[in-house]
Amino acid sequence: MAAIAQALPGDRVQISTDAHTEPFWQAAKEDRLVAPRCGDCDTFRMPPTPFCPNCRSKNVTWIQLSGRATVFSYSVVHGYPGITDIVLVAAVLDLPDAPGARSGSNIVDVDPNEVEIGMEVEVFFSPIADGWKRPLVRPVGAAEE
Repeated sequence: MAAIAQALPGDRVQISTDAHTEPFWQAAKEDRLVAPRCGDCDTFRMPPTPFCPNCRSKNVTWIQLSGRATVFSYSVVHGYPGITDIVLVAAVLDLPDAPGARSGSNIVDVDPNEVEIGMEVEVFFSPIADGWKRPLVRPVGAAEE
């Protein structure tokens, strides 16, 4: 049996926030996935940026998303400095609730050989350093197994 994909231990993950990313991380603390949408032209932008890449507006509205996504691209990583036996699946995800936006995360609770482009995944939140939480994803239905 192949190793099951994991995420780095939470105590090894630290983030920094600024005025443009803080709403994302505050929502994650509440187990909610959000994305910024331009208040003028409705373009979604992930990761959060100071201005809209479409119209350059600084007007932003944070929209709560369902937490569903599909795998756009991924990479399987075997080992990490100091954790040689870990298998990570780093992924770029399409967010159907935020057309045009993509997000990065780790896919967990799956045999890396079963991950494929177009796979449906869902978000859950896992504690990391300093009281924050990070969004991770697993295949739809994996939590019920």
